[in-house]
Amino acid sequence: MREQPQLCETVSALRKALAGRGRIGFVPTMGNLHEGHLQLMRTARAQTDVVVASVFVNRLQFAPHEDFDSYPRTLARDCELLASVGVDLVFCPSERELYPEPQTCLVDPGPLGTIHEGEFRPGFFRGVATVVSKLFHIVGPDLAVFGKKDYQQLQVIRHMVRQLRMPIEIVAGETARAQDGLALSSRNGYLSAQERLSAPRLYQCLQAVAQRLADGQKDLSILEQAAQSELHAHGFRPDYVRIRRQQDLQVPTDTCQELVILAAAHLGRTRLIDNLEVTR
Repeated sequence: MREQPQLCETVSALRKALAGRGRIGFVPTMGNLHEGHLQLMRTARAQTDVVVASVFVNRLQFAPHEDFDSYPRTLARDCELLASVGVDLVFCPSERELYPEPQTCLVDPGPLGTIHEGEFRPGFFRGVATVVSKLFHIVGPDLAVFGKKDYQQLQVIRHMVRQLRMPIEIVAGETARAQDGLALSSRNGYLSAQERLSAPRLYQCLQAVAQRLADGQKDLSILEQAAQSELHAHGFRPDYVRIRRQQDLQVPTDTCQELVILAAAHLGRTRLIDNLEVTR
């Protein structure tokens, strides 16, 4: 049986626990962990001397109508899972500890934070960038791991670290999927039994777009519209399906080869996001 990770509820306790521990790996989470999170922890474990996971549901990235109050908080179970993959420290601050006063100093990720997800969740990436920046300053990691499942978030964090010259290596973890292809997400628990059977169609739709690109389809807007129509026909309410450059999520030129297909769609009361990297 693995040793339980040390819980640190305050900044001072965490910094004391990290003193002299060597190369620090960090994985920020909002808890309610699943295998996708654990893959990120294993990646950090393999490359560092000490691994810190944070568990904090960040109010700043939730809109008033979103699920901040109902978001699952499962710290005891999370710690058991983190122990199983060798995480050393869990930083689980209260809101008062992380935000001792109203957070009026915010990190604006710029134009990258206003497109795609930023269109449908205004202020979301400002909230993400602010809390991640604060956590980076508290933890002081050498390496931080973020999943590709939240593709735009990964790019926002890379952009922030590059622009602010933070001495942190950002490592991308591959998307973890269920056997039927559905990307693992804490919010999958909101799906009804019937919706869970339908949910893998989102990834299947991305795979179909990738195949049409491989077959030589050049008109990206036709592919995007066809994918959205397909999702509509199977009970989804898509926010978008878009084909963009991997590097900056902008519209690709005809010569751009490294692409990503991004999608967000509602199924019942659950909003699913997914993506698929492709090379044409």
